[in-house]
Amino acid sequence: VQLQACGGGLVQAGGSLSVSCAASGRTGSSYDMGWFRQAPGKEREYVAGISWSGGSTYYADSVKGRFTISRDNGKNTVYLQMNSLKPEDTAVYYCAADRPLRSSWYRTASWGFWGQGTLVTVSS
Repeated sequence: VQLQACGGGLVQAGGSLSVSCAASGRTGSSYDMGWFRQAPGKEREYVAGISWSGGSTYYADSVKGRFTISRDNGKNTVYLQMNSLKPEDTAVYYCAADRPLRSSWYRTASWGFWGQGTLVTVSS
């Protein structure tokens, strides 16, 4: 599976931004999808995940209530809508695909396929 993330950019604190990730290759729609982020000098951290059917989602506490993950399997694309952005949300956002155990979605090692990342910068 090949993943291509796009949609990052610069936004003011309190604003909104949406990033997307298009999957191609081997039946991308049959994979669970996740978003992670990595800020400068920090480890990559889990943001959100969505099951292959779209029926289950799980968010990191830091983004719960502000971010929404969704997917369109007809377009093989997963989205991350980010609202009420904060400067601490500044990071490179990566999409990931695989079929990990639900209990291990938060672990980077659980995901075998990664996109190249897209930079989101939130100014104060």
